[in-house]
Amino acid sequence: MTQNNKLLQIENLVLHFKTLNGAVQAVDGVNFTLDSNRAVVVLGESGCGKSSLAKAILRLLPRNAGTYSGHVYLNGRDVMELSEEEFRQNVRWASISMVPQAAMNALNPVIRVGEQVAEPAIVHLGVDKTEALSLVKKMFQHVGVPEDFISRYPFELSGGMRQRVAIAMALVTSPYLIILDEPTSALDVLTQANIFNVLKRLKHELGISFILITHDIATSSELADDVAVMYAGQIVEVNDAHSFFNEPLHPYSKKLMASVPRLHGTEEPEFITGRPPSLINLPVGCRFADRCPSRFEKCTEDPPVVEIEDRKVKCWLYA
Repeated sequence: MTQNNKLLQIENLVLHFKTLNGAVQAVDGVNFTLDSNRAVVVLGESGCGKSSLAKAILRLLPRNAGTYSGHVYLNGRDVMELSEEEFRQNVRWASISMVPQAAMNALNPVIRVGEQVAEPAIVHLGVDKTEALSLVKKMFQHVGVPEDFISRYPFELSGGMRQRVAIAMALVTSPYLIILDEPTSALDVLTQANIFNVLKRLKHELGISFILITHDIATSSELADDVAVMYAGQIVEVNDAHSFFNEPLHPYSKKLMASVPRLHGTEEPEFITGRPPSLINLPVGCRFADRCPSRFEKCTEDPPVVEIEDRKVKCWLYA
């Protein structure tokens, strides 16, 4: 049974992709929860399954999707039990929306941005075009886009403004949750800071929850209430942001934090030896063991998830 006071609860979510070389186990038994008006940051190296996790939550499955199972509870309701049409009408973009990577690629270059932002409201809220454009103006105010940009095309906007338009499109149906997949990866540092200021204000003013998918630890700390660390298709640590950034638990998390340059202090940034395992040929036991400085004999077995107060870590060191 799920806990009804949770906005989102994911239980044993699995998404594998079929390839000629075997199954890519991109999401392999993921579990975590998210409360209302909270932001969880999903951290990890490229190729660990973060973007596939977003696709699994939103059912944005490619044609080579293989195993797809588990439970996704939204406000206590298991949306995995819904038909594809019910999910499209009532969940995707209506209750959970997404800001993808590279907003320029997500926006149609030959349609004015106002019409593109209005479309989800017309489809999911059933409003007419005039009312939808009125909602667009309201969303543009929230994200800091001038009202006259409604009639512009995407190529007429800067990268930062296109990203704000993508956020406005995600907001226009008033969803409970927005998934942000590397929303600032192609932007300069100042624009990144401005976008995160917008997200923090939206979280405070509108009470929206966020899942931020990124490998940028420094930037993610601006928004995070909680941190989930993903490695080789699994969540290996779930921690509140304050505890994580001060004292991460999992050896992989510690290495990630040690790789971040410090403004103060003399410590040199560290690096993680080796590379993540292939998601087709995963190792037996702990998937981080080959790169872990703390490995020992027990690591040849799959580690349990250990709860330490409100924190969770998948590691034999704490069992």
